[in-house]
Amino acid sequence: MDAMVTSKAPERRGPEGPTVRPPGRLSSCGLSDQAPLRYDAALRALAGCVVSTARLLWQRRVHLPADQVRRRLRFADGTSARVYRETVAGRGATEDPCVLVVEFRLRAVRGWAHAAFRWESLLNTPLFVGFPGFVSKLWLANDERGRYRGLYEWDGPQRADHYARALWRVLALVSVPESIHYMVLPGRRRDEFLARPQAPAGTGADGAAWWRPAGAS
Repeated sequence: MDAMVTSKAPERRGPEGPTVRPPGRLSSCGLSDQAPLRYDAALRALAGCVVSTARLLWQRRVHLPADQVRRRLRFADGTSARVYRETVAGRGATEDPCVLVVEFRLRAVRGWAHAAFRWESLLNTPLFVGFPGFVSKLWLANDERGRYRGLYEWDGPQRADHYARALWRVLALVSVPESIHYMVLPGRRRDEFLARPQAPAGTGADGAAWWRPAGAS
């Protein structure tokens, strides 16, 4: 079906009010967990995204392929999650590919509420499709520890990082703040990333286990 739709670190309290984390680091693995954008910057970024999404929808360039749906991805921390949706934006060739993986755990969501969230989450599409550089997203259901993941392909690692830092402000409204993490992997394409699984090894010193793929079925 192709349908049109519309390193963990100590926290600190920033001048803008809520608890934020200190900047992350650019390591051999990638860029992770930089401090979220200020509220005003995040709001401007999200507003611009909504406008761009409306344009993409009008041009019928947002699609929901079914190829990856129901695929189960396993991760190096021993958890697994099922793909329940894929979103793709038709923007032409990707010049500077990267992979972005985001995780979070919703507050006070149990049992049937997870299914309700998966249906409702489609309404969140305007909050990411219009960001500059967005290519695709695999939506993963909650894993055995109650964590959700989004696995994206992006055009430009700095663009992906900017999106993740804006997204933090939205996720913090409904998620446990300490559960929100992301990793940007420059020079990687999503399919290549998933095709090279790594054996489960527990949480390593770099905190990489939660985002490293360990296989798929």
